[in-house]
Amino acid sequence: MSTRLLPLLIVLMAAVLLALGVPLGVSVARAEQQKVVIDRIDDTARFAALAQFVTEEVPGGSRPTTTDERLATLQTELTSYHEVYGIKAGVYYRNHIPMAHAPTTWFLPQTGEVREAFDEALLSRRSHDPPQVWPWQDGTLVVASPVIRDGDVVAVVVTESPTDSMASRILRGWLIIGAGETAAMLLAVGAALRLTGWVLRPVRVLDATTHDIATGRLKSRVAPAGGPPELRRLARSFNEMADHVEDVLEQQRAFVADASHQLRNPLAALLLRIELLALELPEGNEEIASVQTEGKRLARVLDDLLDLALAEHAEADLKVTDIGALAAERVAAWAPTAEAKGVRLVGDCPPTTAWADPVALSSALDAVIDNAVKFTPADETVEVAVASTGDSATVVVTDGGPGLTDDELARVGDRFWRSGRHQNIKGSGLGLSICRALLAAGDGSITFAHHVPHGLEVTVTVPRSGHTGEAAESYGLTDR
Repeated sequence: MSTRLLPLLIVLMAAVLLALGVPLGVSVARAEQQKVVIDRIDDTARFAALAQFVTEEVPGGSRPTTTDERLATLQTELTSYHEVYGIKAGVYYRNHIPMAHAPTTWFLPQTGEVREAFDEALLSRRSHDPPQVWPWQDGTLVVASPVIRDGDVVAVVVTESPTDSMASRILRGWLIIGAGETAAMLLAVGAALRLTGWVLRPVRVLDATTHDIATGRLKSRVAPAGGPPELRRLARSFNEMADHVEDVLEQQRAFVADASHQLRNPLAALLLRIELLALELPEGNEEIASVQTEGKRLARVLDDLLDLALAEHAEADLKVTDIGALAAERVAAWAPTAEAKGVRLVGDCPPTTAWADPVALSSALDAVIDNAVKFTPADETVEVAVASTGDSATVVVTDGGPGLTDDELARVGDRFWRSGRHQNIKGSGLGLSICRALLAAGDGSITFAHHVPHGLEVTVTVPRSGHTGEAAESYGLTDR
């Protein structure tokens, strides 16, 4: 969830910062240009004031024929202005003849922005603000002011400014804005990480607890944690639900255990009376034999029900166990039974340590090996192989029996389920359910698969590390 929530928050924050940064950058550029334009207006106004008192042009349309001290001063000012700032400046009569200009090679063009500003100033109006010049553009700023004498426009002051220094200032301002935006983005990403962690931590804890309960650790609960109030209320509600479910399952297990225990004594007395009755009847009576068989079968079912209830209720006594030695011991224990049936029982059990309850694992292996030997015909082989795969150890039991179909494979291990093809083989259908319950108490598992060319492959898996409790605590889980 964090991989989806965090990018969304970052994109939203980036969009907000971009929406703020772009107008701010445009504003900085416009402010810099406006400042330059105002400076040029002040400069042209000063030059216009100097040009106002220069000797008028002669009627012939040429420059004055007499030396004018004010004209010399104006020319000196324009020349110094150009040399210091690199700005072209000139005062031009109405007939386009220069009164003074710097550099002296700069004349009024026939077309273009300079000419448009000149024509505008001739109408006794200051030229319009030039269009915005961006740092990546090569352009100039043109400003023109009229020279007015006795209410008439006698000349026009024109300046043409390069924009290099202005572009540098704009870029510098943009760099400052970019640095601020970057810092704000980094702070926003850090805040988003903290926010998503704060919001999603209770969800991760809840997910881990749900997984633990689903795998059999019914005592797992969500520890008090931070996060939004809604998620804290959800955690409390989840704990209440888990308590209720555990109570219901505990009542169910207690009922099964009590019922099985209470039925065993009457059933044992009933079987005893049937045996006494059989002594009074002719030997080989089929009805009595059938009643005895069903009675013994019912006794096995009650015993298995009691074992299942105890297996689901008991706490696992986990310790470091040599899985290879334990599996070899069970292979040796079942060898006579397999030999009596004509089945070869072989084991490959190298020393392998794992974290398991030896008693529970022995019982589980007994159920699996018993099942394999029971359904394997004579002259076939049952193999028991122990191996380690990183964080877990496995005991794989394969047989040469008829195996199961895909539909049957999906149901194997369910309580009281038996294949329709094996109803004539004794059993209650609870052995593998007991095996699964015993393994689940110690964080183990059992899986079933097809064995090539025929038969069933059963894999018993137990963890090699005993730090599951520590891992649960790191997720904020508690066992009550």
